[in-house]
Amino acid sequence: MQITNRPDVFSALAEPTRRSIIEMLAASGQLSASQISDKFDITPPAISQHLKVLRDAEVVHVQKKAQQRIYTINTASLHNLEVWAKKINAKWQEKFSALDQVLKEEQRKY
Repeated sequence: MQITNRPDVFSALAEPTRRSIIEMLAASGQLSASQISDKFDITPPAISQHLKVLRDAEVVHVQKKAQQRIYTINTASLHNLEVWAKKINAKWQEKFSALDQVLKEEQRKY
């Protein structure tokens, strides 16, 4: 899966509450929807909507256990995001290195 095919990953992670949910899942490994909801001062339906956005973007996995929905991070999706960010960073580093060379050559002239 290419990150460019998943623009909704960026939208999903753009919202602060959803980033907080991801941070909570990263710290704990897995949480139920009610455990996640208990950590916020917003309604459970609002948290459910945030979790739906994260599921739809394939940022989290959900597993039904009896009456609970257990959420975990989809590490493959976040790995794809990391790989994409590293590629972009590498391209910028190349440009900065080239600029640095030009500046050094210009400094030698003076």
